[in-house]
Amino acid sequence: MNEPSLTLTQLRFLASAAGAAPSLHNSQPWRFAPTTDSSGLRVYLDRERAVPLTDPDGRALHISVGAALFNLRLSALRLGRDPQVRMLPDPAEADLAAEIGLSHPAPSAPPSGPDLYDAIRHRHSSRRPFINRDVPEAVLGELTAAALGEGAVLSPLEEDGVRRVLALTRDAERRTGADLARTAETRSWLRLEEPAADGIPAAALGPQDHDARVPMRAFTRRTLPTTPPERFEALPQLALLTTHGDTPADWLRAGQAMQRVWLLATAHGLRASVLHQAVEWPDTRWGLRDPAEGVGHVQLVLRLGYGPPGPATPRRPVDETLDLTDHRGAAAAGESSC
Repeated sequence: MNEPSLTLTQLRFLASAAGAAPSLHNSQPWRFAPTTDSSGLRVYLDRERAVPLTDPDGRALHISVGAALFNLRLSALRLGRDPQVRMLPDPAEADLAAEIGLSHPAPSAPPSGPDLYDAIRHRHSSRRPFINRDVPEAVLGELTAAALGEGAVLSPLEEDGVRRVLALTRDAERRTGADLARTAETRSWLRLEEPAADGIPAAALGPQDHDARVPMRAFTRRTLPTTPPERFEALPQLALLTTHGDTPADWLRAGQAMQRVWLLATAHGLRASVLHQAVEWPDTRWGLRDPAEGVGHVQLVLRLGYGPPGPATPRRPVDETLDLTDHRGAAAAGESSC
């Protein structure tokens, strides 16, 4: 038996949860619209909110939208609906990332693992130092299984791998800092004074590493008074998220895997942030690969650990991300036929 069409309240609930996903520079590059029969949602790439110099091929754009798609899946289950996802369903619509059908009831058996919906509102990027406490092997195993469930591979790194990735990230950060156009693009997403619905506020920037071991992104040339340098963990816990292919569909899978891993980490009391710099340059991105792991494409680097939570970042209002034009038209047509 099919579920009734989604109500306005349900559509807004879904879009709000999806909009809490992480994105490069908190650009929030997504749009949502009900399907024609209002039984599901269409998920669009919002290319006007892309970061083209830093992300010229749209990799991070798709990963961000993939993370929003995973939040949609979780919130659909919370509504008692079984999400049926079709990624890139129409080649004629290049910006249509996915269509998620919600006409069937959720299965009676709960999904394996913890319910991650409540972690959505607690997940934030933490650019602060973590304490020198190892992430338990059992937890890393759960995170690895979570990524695999979304068609991606999460590879926690040993010491040699961590040092190799840090060196590549440091090199990429230096090159980005010398690229005036890229630096200007990044700073265009800073929201240091006026309140905003997107971008990065001063509170979310975090400090630089006093000992220059962990190359955090330098969003500004000057040191903000509220973020003096601090000592970071001696050897951070890093993990690579890899896909077998390197197509838009793979990037969407990587985004869903990232979000599933991040929410599960949050449920375990872990903090996380993304070291994205080395992914932004083709040669350093290629250098991230570990030949011993076989063929694969690194989509992002996660830094995991225990420490202070990151601050909440601003979110665009649902009215800006959810297009209800067709939904209102269908509702009006239904009323006129009564």
